[in-house]
Formats: sequence, C-alpha cells, structure tokens
Amino acid sequence: MAVKWGVIGAGGIADRRTIPEGILGAESAELVAVQDIDAACIDEVAARYGVTKYEKEYDLLNDGNVEAVYIATPNFLHHGQVLAAAEAGKHVLCEKPRGLTLEECEEMVAACAAADVKLGVNFMMRFHACHTKIKEMIEAGDLGTVVMGRAELTCWYPPIAGAFRQDPAKGGGGAFADMGNHCVDLLEMLFGPTRRVSCFIGNLVQDYPAEDTAVAILEFDSGAKGIVDALFNVPDAASRQALEVYGSQGSVVSFGTIGQMSTGSLTAVIEGEARDYDADQEREEAQAETIEPEPVNMYAAHVEGFCAAIEDDTEPPITGEDGIWSHKVIEACYKSAAEGHAVAVE
Repeated sequence: MAVKWGVIGAGGIADRRTIPEGILGAESAELVAVQDIDAACIDEVAARYGVTKYEKEYDLLNDGNVEAVYIATPNFLHHGQVLAAAEAGKHVLCEKPRGLTLEECEEMVAACAAADVKLGVNFMMRFHACHTKIKEMIEAGDLGTVVMGRAELTCWYPPIAGAFRQDPAKGGGGAFADMGNHCVDLLEMLFGPTRRVSCFIGNLVQDYPAEDTAVAILEFDSGAKGIVDALFNVPDAASRQALEVYGSQGSVVSFGTIGQMSTGSLTAVIEGEARDYDADQEREEAQAETIEPEPVNMYAAHVEGFCAAIEDDTEPPITGEDGIWSHKVIEACYKSAAEGHAVAVE
C-alpha cells in the first residue's frame, strides 16, 4: 500500500523536482496534500496535482489522511515544523540543512524518536546512478587506494529581495551551507567520515551578507583528502558540477551529475598494475573509458527508500543522525573559516 504524503512548502524545489519526480515517480508513494503560505502558489500546485491544499502547515499536519510529510521550506523553519510533524505522528523527510544549529538538529532527532516516527534528510544526490557506480568501483578496488576527491557545485545567484539563502540568519550560511553540504555528503559517501577540515569563505561578486565563495579541504579518517568548492558567482553555463576521484590505480570523473539532474556519464582511466617511475613524466594518451550507468531518478529512489523504511520499520536511507553529522562537518568548516586554522570534527 502506498504511503500517503503531504508537502510543506510546496513551491520551489518541491514543485520543480521532488513532487513530480520523487513522490509521483515512486510506486510506493501517493501525494494527497500540499501546503504553502503563498496563496497563489498553493492554488496552482494543488490544482496541478489534484490534491487537497492548505495555507497553514498545522492544518496539513492535522489531516488524518497524511502519513508522511516532505518539508521544503526555508531552513530557519525546519526545526519547528519537524517538531510539529513529530507531535502529529507524521514521518518526516526534511530538506537540508536540517537545522540552523546542532542543538536544533539534535532536538529534531529526539522528537521523532520519542514519537516513533521516521526522520530522513534529503541528500538525494547519493542515489544518482553515476555516484553509486563510483562507490561500486571504489569498493571493488578498481581505483586501488583512493587518495583524493573533489566535488563542485556552483551557480549564478545574484541578490534577490527576501532570499533566505542570502541571509545567514535564515539559511545558516551561504553557498557552503546551501550547496557545499551536498558535496561534503557525496565525498563522505565515497571516502568515509571527515576528521579534519580547513575552509575559506568570502564574497567576491555578490554583495549580500552570506558568502558567495567557499572552498574547503577535508581530511577523511582513511587519510585521503577532499576538496569542495561551492560558489554563488559562476554563470550557470560555465559550471562544470564536477565529481572527481583519484586512486593509486586510476581515476573516475563526472561532469554535471552534482545538481538537480539524474542523467550523466563517467570517464574512467584505470591503469591496473603499477608502473615503474617515469622520470621524463611523458604522459601517454589516456585510454579513457566512458561509463554510462542506467539512469535512476534520484528523487524517486530516495522517496522509495523512505517509504520502504516506513513499511518495514527500518532506518531511512539517510537518517536523522546523518543530518547531525552533516551539521557537525559544516559547522567545523565555518569555524575554520572564521578562526583561520584547521578544525577537527568531533
């Protein structure tokens, strides 16, 4: 039986991707209600999908037909809405970052545990077919010892009146809080937990309070290193959205897979056996292989996994505790940027 879903904050990414591709795209999910404070928006969205509409989130949470909610409101609203959903007995899939502070994240996990409802965080890019293929290659030893990775997510985001992502008090930060956390999450999926970070942020183009430029260096428990660059100041057409992984036996790179699209391909160079040192450093033409995994809609895959957790009473694919860890890493990055030195992630 399909899990009945309500959506809190039905404009933006919810209407653009998560509802049509995720909830409607999942066989185990059914959309029954949507909510948004924008009356014109909610009228349009409800009519498009033929579902019940609400202007207040508490009215949606009191709808007995709703079993699970997807929360896609501005970041500063997540904490109160997750607590209200837990009190109403609804399972929760919340957009990232889940809260503005570590304390908020911990309270949300505790509230959902006390109410015996599932809590997940929408790091949907873990489900991209190219990203899962890279993980398979690493686990199979195709790349040898993995030593370094890089994840890039950039866009053109000029000043917009009222934009919460441009106000640290409402978004929890700027480019790094909004996009860098996706990149960190992907690298940790491939390399394991982060143990130390060094981060640099600033404003080079946009003049709003939140940073438009962020670069972080990560050190993982394995000793491997990672680089994350998150930028609000690069034209969309110029963005590469690159994910790169390098190891002792080769490399694998994708372009355009870090973002909202579920399509893409990989370019791999696998050398296999180690060669002797070449003092001339003459690079032979790489025998690159293009790998095109069967596309998987990452929004639908995550919703399917969350519904299965409800049905089977198991942990969601990306748990509330994962959200706590993500916050700790991002918080350490901002601390590093503010204090000017590397910071350990506790």
